Amino acid sequence: MIKLLFLFLISINCFAQHAKKVFPEDYFGIYKGNLEIVNQNGIQTIEMEFHLVANQEAGKYEYTIVYIANGNLQERKYNLIEKDKEKGEYVVDENNGIFLNAQWFGNTLFSMFEVQGNIITTTERFYDDKMEFEITFSSRKKEEKSGGTSDDIPEVISYPITVFQKAVLKKSQSED
Repeated sequence: MIKLLFLFLISINCFAQHAKKVFPEDYFGIYKGNLEIVNQNGIQTIEMEFHLVANQEAGKYEYTIVYIANGNLQERKYNLIEKDKEKGEYVVDENNGIFLNAQWFGNTLFSMFEVQGNIITTTERFYDDKMEFEITFSSRKKEEKSGGTSDDIPEVISYPITVFQKAVLKKSQSED
């Protein structure tokens, strides 16, 4: 009985330690892998990196996305800024006057925004040794309306996804 209780307490302690992860600090690092870009023309695969590292300024973190296609490196240096860490509210500062709201839920950072008639959703799921990076694109020009036939059935507007990007990136280096 004592052995069973001991194992139970150890499992609770392990769960509690896992549940206490703090974003973004516990996920600092450099993640690398391949990004698949899927659209009506097929699938394209390119190399990708995601860097999440500490900054000297409190509440501000370096947030860099690197794409490598045909030997050409395209680096996007952004900053992730705490808006309200307790509520999981962040802002991605593109360092050009563009600020994107981001929300942390569980182990995932979400962002949705519109640019040039396109709705873009980003999803970044973090794990101990990897992250999943996803982007969906939908054109507002291709909206489809349905419903709206009565007070009980509201009009609904849907936006078909035209491009989907997904990468599973392995943590290659930890930044402390």
